[in-house]
Amino acid sequence: MGYLLFIILITLIISLFLSKVKSGWAKIFRAVILVFSISLFTYWFIKKSSIGIVQNAVALQVINKLPQPLDFYVVNVESGKNDAFEVMHLGKIRPEYYRVEYLKMKNSNEYWIIGYLGKKNAVYFSQHSVPNKNIDQMIEVQNYINQSVKLSGIAKKEIEVYNQENTTLGVLITLNLLLLFLNLSLFLRKK
Repeated sequence: MGYLLFIILITLIISLFLSKVKSGWAKIFRAVILVFSISLFTYWFIKKSSIGIVQNAVALQVINKLPQPLDFYVVNVESGKNDAFEVMHLGKIRPEYYRVEYLKMKNSNEYWIIGYLGKKNAVYFSQHSVPNKNIDQMIEVQNYINQSVKLSGIAKKEIEVYNQENTTLGVLITLNLLLLFLNLSLFLRKK
C-alpha cells in the first residue's frame, strides 16, 4: 500500500502543477487522477472501517487483570523456511477489560503477546502455542512476566518496525489527503 500511496502522491503533485496549464489534456489528466484517488481512498476507508468475519481464524481474548492499563501487541509467528512475523496492535486495555482479535493461524502454530507500560517499557511477554485451531484462546494477564528475554527482544524489534511503517503510512496518507483536497478545490473553483 505504501508504494501505491507514494505514486498517488507524485501524481497529485504533478496534477497540482498542471492546474496552471489551460490545455484540455491537463484537465483530463487532473480529472482522472482525482477520480482515481477519491475512489481508492473511499474503498480503503470503507474496507478498514468494516468489521469482517475472518474465515479459519482463532479468536484470541486478552484480559488485563493488572492494576494499570497496558498497550498490547500480538506477534503471530508464521512457520516455514524463514520465520515470518505478523504484528497486530490490540490497543490499550484497561484493568478488568478485554480485547478480542482474530488470528489467521493457517501457517502458524504459535503467537506471542507483549504488553507495554508507556511507549518503550515492555512489562509483559508470553509465548503461546496453538495445538488445536478449533478452540478459541483466552489469556488472562495477571502479573508482570517475561517468559523469554531472547524472544521478547525479537518481538520488540518487530513491533518497532511495525510502528515505524505505520508512522510512514500515516504521513503519506495525510499528505495525499491534503493534496487531494487542494487539487479538488482548484479543479472545482469558479473563475
